[in-house]
Amino acid sequence: MEKIPMTRAGHAALDAELKALKSVDRPAVIRAIAEARAHGDLSENAEYHAARERQSFIEGRIKELESILARAEVIDPAKLSGTIKFGATVRLMDEETEEERTYQIVGEAEADIEKGLLNIRSPLARALIGKAAGDSVEVRTPGGERSYEILEVRYV
Repeated sequence: MEKIPMTRAGHAALDAELKALKSVDRPAVIRAIAEARAHGDLSENAEYHAARERQSFIEGRIKELESILARAEVIDPAKLSGTIKFGATVRLMDEETEEERTYQIVGEAEADIEKGLLNIRSPLARALIGKAAGDSVEVRTPGGERSYEILEVRYV
């Protein structure tokens, strides 16, 4: 089985989601199914079908999270240093717009670009790996070529 690199915070977030699904969402959907069954004819019972669909989603997500967490390799970025690698927090400046952004390079399972968590398999992260503060990188994105200057690299 392939190990999945993950930060401690990402592992904790996925573990919390798994616990919530098992202790809150799963029992709630079981109650909803029981209530919908009490209404009679299941063939035309929209509440029943919606609850079953929700149950299917919850069970699928539980299996997915259990698999991810079983294969997780937790990496503590605070113990790392040097050039950019997994776990690095990188402050970049777009050389065209001079807009600054900060990203942490994380595993696929915890990536969320809106929160500044950049998937290690993304074009930008791949371009940054091995670079250091002061370097410039060229990245081919769906929107075209972009150039970034690396302003700062931290391991927190």
